[in-house]
Amino acid sequence: MTRRKLVAGNWKMNGSRATLHELDAIARAAAANPGIDVAVAIPATLIEPASARVPGLAIGAEDVHANASGAHTGCLSAAMVREAGARFTIVGHSERRSDQHETSQDAWGKAAAAHKEGLSVILCCGETEAERDAGRAERVVQAQIEKSVPDNADGAWFTLAYEPRWAIGTGRTPTHDEIGAIHAIARAKLRMLVGDAAAGIRILYGGSVTGANAAAILAIDNVDGALIGGASLTAEKFVPIIEAAGAM
Repeated sequence: MTRRKLVAGNWKMNGSRATLHELDAIARAAAANPGIDVAVAIPATLIEPASARVPGLAIGAEDVHANASGAHTGCLSAAMVREAGARFTIVGHSERRSDQHETSQDAWGKAAAAHKEGLSVILCCGETEAERDAGRAERVVQAQIEKSVPDNADGAWFTLAYEPRWAIGTGRTPTHDEIGAIHAIARAKLRMLVGDAAAGIRILYGGSVTGANAAAILAIDNVDGALIGGASLTAEKFVPIIEAAGAM
């Protein structure tokens, strides 16, 4: 099955209304490369103005709560971000797992809640440097997928992202063989969980992807796109990655 490449940005706790102009060139690049999908997850305060500014670009949230409402001070439900204009959300990001101590079960609940509200989901998995050095990377990723992926996941709304935590924002990347090995394992685990639907689920790679290395990474088997952090904050750095995917 041919899966459309997806290049997704994650602004994290960065950005302001004054920097939304960066989305203009990103939206133009997305329109100029119609054979791929482009999306940007941004802080919740910017979802509504961004969606109005670039209606043709998929704008998403960086996280949602698993519950629809309740006494969860400071949290946002899937319905809230959808009402603001979000089309998708990221869940289970490594920084949520490490900084907020979220579990794979938490990610599962958030993914299910987002899907119920009509949002697409990018669910993240990945090992720490210590886990890789101990030879446990494959087992960690398999366990995270098994505990995080909803039973009804399919490519119409669900995307998996592999992000080795030690490669995020460090300038370090695994070798192509290492990336390919984990993506193959992730695909096999998805087949075990959701059967034939796994063939339509995109698996993104995230971790220090740049315009210089994007083409080589995106050419690896089972790498269906990229989840980009810091390089998505400016069109200057993000557009070359979009163009690399579009040229494939």
